[in-house]
Amino acid sequence: MSAENNITVVGTLGKDVELRFTAAGKAVASFGIAVNRRYQVNGEWTEQVSFFNVVAWGGLGENAAASLAKGSRVIVSGRLESREFEGKDGVKKTAVEIVADDLGVSLRWATVEVELVARKTAAPVGKPAEARHPKVLGTAYDKDETYAPTGGWIGDEEPF
Repeated sequence: MSAENNITVVGTLGKDVELRFTAAGKAVASFGIAVNRRYQVNGEWTEQVSFFNVVAWGGLGENAAASLAKGSRVIVSGRLESREFEGKDGVKKTAVEIVADDLGVSLRWATVEVELVARKTAAPVGKPAEARHPKVLGTAYDKDETYAPTGGWIGDEEPF
């Protein structure tokens, strides 16, 4: 029997995103978010704050580091994972964190300007990557055409 391990939280970054690279050169970003919950008890408003550590790998992590800053309100979609490590005091410890599959900025109280970045995709056998998605991997984004996720470009309409 398979169990789903999905979580989505909306919270505020407590500090800037920290971007590091593994020995193999893979990017990993980490940051913490505070999630507030406000509710009434006997007519009195009470606020509870939970803190979560978030990890984002690869391009998602790099984009997070380039786009998010302390105070940003974000939506994190991912999965919970636990890992064991040895603390500075030599004692084994366990950390539970959210490994992000996707990140977004909450638009409830903010606006953003979206900038598309080039995708790093594998090309079909026998074709260079530029032949598969020339406008994504090549020159700057062309606003006269829309990229179709199934491959290729469609129409003359603007994206979004």
